[in-house]
Amino acid sequence: MNLTVQMAERPLYGTVEVPGDKSLAHRAALFAALAEGVSEVSNYPDSGVTRAMRGALASLGVPSTLKGGVLRLSGNGLRPFPVSGAVAYCGNSATTIRLLAGALAATGSTAVLDGSAGLRKRPMDRIINPLRAMGADVEGTPGVAADGRAVLCAPLSFRPAPLKGIDYALPVASAQVLSCLQIAALGATDESHFTVPGPVRDHTVRMLRAMGASLSCLTPLTPKPLTPSRPLRPLKPLTGRLPGDISSAAFLFAAAAIVPGSRITVKGVGVNPTRTGVLDALQAMGAKISLSAAREEMGEPMADVTLEAGTLKGIAIAGDLVVRAIDEIPVLAAVAAFAEGETVVREARELRYKETDRISAIVAQLRALGTEVSEYPDGFIVRGGTLTGGTARANGDHRLAMSMAICGLRVPVTVEGAEILDESFPSFRPTLASLRVA
Repeated sequence: MNLTVQMAERPLYGTVEVPGDKSLAHRAALFAALAEGVSEVSNYPDSGVTRAMRGALASLGVPSTLKGGVLRLSGNGLRPFPVSGAVAYCGNSATTIRLLAGALAATGSTAVLDGSAGLRKRPMDRIINPLRAMGADVEGTPGVAADGRAVLCAPLSFRPAPLKGIDYALPVASAQVLSCLQIAALGATDESHFTVPGPVRDHTVRMLRAMGASLSCLTPLTPKPLTPSRPLRPLKPLTGRLPGDISSAAFLFAAAAIVPGSRITVKGVGVNPTRTGVLDALQAMGAKISLSAAREEMGEPMADVTLEAGTLKGIAIAGDLVVRAIDEIPVLAAVAAFAEGETVVREARELRYKETDRISAIVAQLRALGTEVSEYPDGFIVRGGTLTGGTARANGDHRLAMSMAICGLRVPVTVEGAEILDESFPSFRPTLASLRVA
């Protein structure tokens, strides 16, 4: 499917909501499956990546229902999943396979985790090695990484084995890897201590604490140890509303940022400090951002976020800001194309190991639209004011598809393969259209 966004003839204006946070949705479904009792979670997003987790859990014998945005699931507890020997298909969702790997190890389940051709190329050594150190019986499939290294990939096979606590220093600051190990540690005989080399998302800590698990996290924004231990009691079921996905809201904020005179509000969006790097970056570029109606749901902070367009300028994005905005780098690159001066993104090599090599993909598609951009091993430089329009390709990456589509508000742009955006934000087009009134 090709997508062409109509150029904005006037500022964007309005108040909208976005679907629930996908990172939290993955955890809510999985943790509800590990709880004792019935969980009910509202504002649950129905997209390709969240269906992957629910489908995999159903294959393992823990089905769920989703009606009117409310997920309802009866938990199986911290015991082996009901269907032994199941093959759980994780689609193209790396979050699904990595978090489920921790759960299979923790519960002593026999199962196979598999996924799409793209997911089968994603290296899984990062979770396999520490899980084995904990005692897990897990086997990976030999593969080759994008840089030519021999790695272990999906399918992953699990068999029951007792787990022990470990002290482990993660080589990279990955929330998915850390969450996998924290979940596995719930089934270990003693405590585990994990150290990360930089800031990571703390969604797993927050949600499991809300369910009664004993976890400590000294600070989510500095390289400190994170220590999960076995819950003192069975995990309590979840009840509450998921905050709106800031990764989805980012496309709307970006749209307003590049159309002069715009002012939009996204209600009830998640503002976990490990995820608000996109707001900090947009503000540094010249947008005006304000928060109101702050509250908390299931341990997660949320608020109504308002963005007003301002004069955009290029900035440097590196270090902690990259980590806190890793998923939003593609749309920030699109905004940078309309900013004055250069935007430099460095220390972002992790982008090469996402759904696509996002560094190369961002550079290639911005160039296809006429932008002057330079590629580096760990990032790129965008020279603002050079974008002229044209045809971009999604390359099977939902974030890239929406990022290039946003550019169409200012210059003529067609995005090929745009059906992939349904993987994460199916309501993107109507939501954006609702803001086209000044």
